[in-house]
Amino acid sequence: MPLPSPEPGLVISYVYLWHSEHEAGREDGTKHRPCVIVITVRDAGGKQLVTVAPVTHAAPSILGQAVEIPLATKQRLGLDDARSWVVVSEVNDFAWPGPDLRVLPDDASRFDYGLLPPGLFRQIRDRMTAWATARQLKSVPRAE
Repeated sequence: MPLPSPEPGLVISYVYLWHSEHEAGREDGTKHRPCVIVITVRDAGGKQLVTVAPVTHAAPSILGQAVEIPLATKQRLGLDDARSWVVVSEVNDFAWPGPDLRVLPDDASRFDYGLLPPGLFRQIRDRMTAWATARQLKSVPRAE
């Protein structure tokens, strides 16, 4: 099964490790979830490095900590109808594809749900940039 090309705005199925879990000593996330690829770069050795933000059903407790995904976008991506947010205050970083990439729960031939609309992705990127500029963005490096 072919891997998708990692590009900003692509929603993938990934075993996300929350920063709080990382701080508690966990090395692995508890479940796979949709995550948005926010940044991709190649290191000096040519390795593709990816930064992802998690999608959650939990409403943010802090204003500006997450961006809600419109229902029409969720439906187009094949996600459930419950309200969901992309968390912009924390990320996971890993070398693509990494051991935590998973096939979709309803389609074992794919690892991705599709791309976010450009306007929604820009909103996520801009809010995350604000968190990073304020030095409040939490990043969890993941093993290869």
